[in-house]
Amino acid sequence: QVQLVESGGGLVQAGGSLRLSCAASGRTFSSYTMGWFRQAPGKEREFVAAIKWSGGNTYYADSVKGRFTISRDNAKNTVYLQMNSLKPEDTAVYYCAAGYYSDYVRARSVSKYDYWGQGTQVTVSS
Repeated sequence: QVQLVESGGGLVQAGGSLRLSCAASGRTFSSYTMGWFRQAPGKEREFVAAIKWSGGNTYYADSVKGRFTISRDNAKNTVYLQMNSLKPEDTAVYYCAAGYYSDYVRARSVSKYDYWGQGTQVTVSS
């Protein structure tokens, strides 16, 4: 069992940066693939980024590649999402998730994650 709590969201102007954190509780945090997803009003939840348990494999949605960086600190049971060059279309609720699959296809799938945080709002103004 893993409990996830996101923080770091807020309001930022276009071109600005935010760093999201996701603190996990549970003894086996280091065994999970960790993902970030987002959901804008009226839209489906979509994949943003994922990182394998070892930190060696990372995946990104094309829309954020080159602007966002996912990282994890297993000693602190925390995963991060550094978001730079933010755009108004990045506005959404951002969710942290934990799952067992680390391959490219399943790590991008909402349905392959077993544990979810409550979400944190990110708003980018133009």
